[in-house]
Amino acid sequence: MKVVSDNIRGALLMTGGMCAFTVNDAFMKSVSDQIPLFQAVFLRGIGAIICLTFMCRVMNQLHFNLLRRDWGLIVLRTLGEVGGTYFFLTALFHMPIANVSAILQALPLAVSLAATLFLGEALGWRRLVAITIGFVGVLFIIQPGGADFSSYSIYALIAVGCITLRDLAVRRMSVRVPVVFVALIAAIGVTALGAIGSLFITWAPMATTSALQIGGATICLIFGYIFSVSAMRSGEISFVAPFRYTSLLVALLLGMAVFDEWPNALTVIGASIVVATGLFTLWRERRLRIRHNLSPDRIR
Repeated sequence: MKVVSDNIRGALLMTGGMCAFTVNDAFMKSVSDQIPLFQAVFLRGIGAIICLTFMCRVMNQLHFNLLRRDWGLIVLRTLGEVGGTYFFLTALFHMPIANVSAILQALPLAVSLAATLFLGEALGWRRLVAITIGFVGVLFIIQPGGADFSSYSIYALIAVGCITLRDLAVRRMSVRVPVVFVALIAAIGVTALGAIGSLFITWAPMATTSALQIGGATICLIFGYIFSVSAMRSGEISFVAPFRYTSLLVALLLGMAVFDEWPNALTVIGASIVVATGLFTLWRERRLRIRHNLSPDRIR
């Protein structure tokens, strides 16, 4: 009964985290026509740094005496976070939120493939076929050569690559590295991106609405991180992880309700393919882990 309760709690936390992250995206998109990208990233980052520093102090995770190898991985992860933030937000500022979110749903597939190519993790033919079909679904979303094609879709794809790098770096970190401290370093890196970029733009005056939207984005970002980390620690990962895909549903609803963005049929089909193949991959991993009692890096 306790496992069931933990799984339900984890699922609710993951759903809450994905909702918070997606609402954060909506806030950032809302200010895109009022203030420049780098200004928004910098202002949001200041709030995130303050909150994460406080969390590190409370949780006693403000540790700088880490191994050189772990510091290298933290830097690599931060670079992935910085690149992912820039390319994702650039795409978000110029594309429907549901389309960008749908492309980002290919992340678990990209991580599985990259882990095989660069980390030597095993990948059986079933998951390989699922990954291939999933990437075909991404093409349905992007629609290259079609009337609805946006060059900013490439930015979203590059964001997937950057975030994949980030997640691969996390896989190689030792368990002694505090997770909130890693997030703090990443927040510092992203805020530095906003600060450097702000040197080359003209800052826009902040209206009350814009300030509230940036504040809302900051709060949602922090809660999204807290909920998602807590979710992965509450229940079985194989049960909790699929609830990540709730972010796509929230993005679709926000796109229609807030931005009057209605995805076309190909986008819906592509998103469905990506989600279905991602869920199959997670199900396959869980089944093989139970059947063979293998560690995650040996799953086929």
